[in-house]
Amino acid sequence: MLRTFSITDIGKRRKLNQDYVFASEKPLGNLPNIFIVADGMGGHNAGDYASKYAVETIKKEIEDSFEKNPVKILGKAIESANSHIRKKAMEEERLRGMGTTVVMATCLKDKYLEVANVGDSRLYVANDREIRQITRDHSLVEEMVRRGGIDRKEARSHPDKNIITRAVGAEDTILADFFDVELKPGDIVLMCSDGLTNMLEDEEIHMILSSQESVEKKGEELVKAANDNGGRDNIAVILMEPFADEE
Repeated sequence: MLRTFSITDIGKRRKLNQDYVFASEKPLGNLPNIFIVADGMGGHNAGDYASKYAVETIKKEIEDSFEKNPVKILGKAIESANSHIRKKAMEEERLRGMGTTVVMATCLKDKYLEVANVGDSRLYVANDREIRQITRDHSLVEEMVRRGGIDRKEARSHPDKNIITRAVGAEDTILADFFDVELKPGDIVLMCSDGLTNMLEDEEIHMILSSQESVEKKGEELVKAANDNGGRDNIAVILMEPFADEE
């Protein structure tokens, strides 16, 4: 049995919540379930519009899709969201320049996770021993880390760490990354916006995920810890326990 929990929080500094989550344990179209985190960007209310509009477009695309391959379903849904956001931004002056990150996943019955992402919202898999970041940030700082210009520790406090290199709605064509993850008993999946990961080290996140608490309590603890550390941004969290009935 798949056990899940999702939550968003405005944080301590922002006036608007530009993070948007959707979590469904039930089938949507040809997918057995779907989980999405989007972190919007843009002036005034364009960021919260972008994240919600992207997720609603993705949901409709998945629902209407005749595709059977989960990766193709996720990819076409992201492409559809990109073109819809571009069109909407052209039509309305107040929405010009809007965009959003998207990380989405579906958990297949044989305990495989199909993941797609654009931007710097993340998906992790954790167990008692370790936490692994599955997605790769599409950000300026991540590019610098990959090229050896700075290390991980410097990246966390780098002044350009919020500059992302890919976003849904940023360009006419969209390039998403896809990941195929085999899950094992004891694994817990975390999807989140950078409002969580900018406030907490991976080790701190791992400590909360490794506790014996319920999935709901873990989600609430993550949000509380991010706020206790400053809460400088909106926080979005989705947790999945794919083997909840086998523990």
